[in-house]
Amino acid sequence: MSYIIVGLGNPGEEYINTRHNTGRMVVEALAKKLDFPDWKSDMKLKALVTSGKIGKEKVQLVLPETFMNKSGLSVSPLVKSKKAAETLLVIHDELDIPLGKMKLSFNKSSNGHKGVESIIKAVKTEAFLRLRIGVVPALASGKMKKPKGEDEIVDFIIGEFKKPEMEVLKKVIKKAVEGLEVLGKEGKDIATGVINSVNI
Repeated sequence: MSYIIVGLGNPGEEYINTRHNTGRMVVEALAKKLDFPDWKSDMKLKALVTSGKIGKEKVQLVLPETFMNKSGLSVSPLVKSKKAAETLLVIHDELDIPLGKMKLSFNKSSNGHKGVESIIKAVKTEAFLRLRIGVVPALASGKMKKPKGEDEIVDFIIGEFKKPEMEVLKKVIKKAVEGLEVLGKEGKDIATGVINSVNI
């Protein structure tokens, strides 16, 4: 199966190391590891794109250049049916998963994530793959210190990772890229097992 892999984030230098750009970071790391061609700006998609292969599977990588809540504009021209949505994988930050973990899931609600909401509206289905990367640090007890209220959440997700958090995230991104290689070579079921067992 050929995949369209979308890394969610906000365009612009000021957002580069923010939590909301986690999906974008993973897709950039995947392109680098697999030595895909340089990113090109696609005006129709309002996105940066590159493509290549994982194993024998064709893969198109997409980084929307819209702001997060308009991400669907970059995806809808590529996904015009529910069948096509089965080839879509959206990678994004997740407040309900602790930093150091991630989950590959299929056919889930947006859970309030504005970028995912925009894509669900654009492709008219929730039936696509999502790689959710945890961004909330866990306390020593194992509980997550989640932000509360809309203002606090916004400040948190557009805030930069602290240095120790970024060290953890780098390890997660490396594992995410390895998991995506498994997805391309061995399929969804095996990749889900690999990705969902990561605990850094």
